[in-house]
Amino acid sequence: SGGHVAIKRSRPFFKTCVFFSGLIPFGWLAFALWSDTVNATVYMTADPVQKLNRELGDWALIFIIITIAVRPLADLTKKPGLVAYRRMIGLYAFFYAFLHVSSYVGIDLQLDLMEFVKDIANRNYILVGMVSLILLVPLAVTSTKGMMKRLGGPRWKRLHYLVYLIAILGALHFFMMTRADFSRPILYAIIILVLLGYRGWAYQRKTRLKKRTAPTTEAA
Repeated sequence: SGGHVAIKRSRPFFKTCVFFSGLIPFGWLAFALWSDTVNATVYMTADPVQKLNRELGDWALIFIIITIAVRPLADLTKKPGLVAYRRMIGLYAFFYAFLHVSSYVGIDLQLDLMEFVKDIANRNYILVGMVSLILLVPLAVTSTKGMMKRLGGPRWKRLHYLVYLIAILGALHFFMMTRADFSRPILYAIIILVLLGYRGWAYQRKTRLKKRTAPTTEAA
C-alpha cells in the first residue's frame, strides 16, 4: 500500500535522526570536558573522572531500557515500523557500556589491568557490570541482517532475549554502586520489570491466539 511505501521511504531520514540523537550524550560530555579544561567551567563537577564514568554508565542503561521499550511502543501505537530502529539503539547501549568500562580502566586505573582483575574479584558491583557488558557483546556482533540469517530467526530471537537479563543486571549494578540516593536505580528497575511483564503477557497472548486459530484435526 501507499502508506507502507511512504514509511519505507522515510526510514533513512528517521534512522539518521536516531543516529545523531544517540550521539548527543557523547557530544555533551565531550563539550563539558573541553569547556571545564579551557573555560574553567564545572559542568563535570569537582570530580570529572567519576562524573564521566557515571554518566557513560547511566546512558548505557538508558539505551538498554529504550531498546526493550521499542517493541511495546510499536505494539501500543500500532506502528510495527518502529522496530526497525531498535538495532541502532541497542548498538548505542553497547557503545556507552564499552566507553563506561574503558573510562574506568583507562582513566581511573591508568590501564592497570591487574588492578582491574582485582576489582572484579573484590567488588561485586564491578563483577555484575562486567557480566552485563560481556553479555552485550554477542548481541552487538549478531545485530546485522546477515548474522540474523546465518543464525536463523528463532535462534537469533532466543539469543536477543538476553537483553532483558542485561537490563536487570545493569539496574542491579547501578543499585549496588549507589551510596545514598537510590531513587534512580529503583526507577530504572521498575521500568525494566514493567517492560518484562508486558513482554511475558504479550507472548502468552500470542500463544493463546495461535492455539485458538490452529486447525483442529479430527481423530481418525
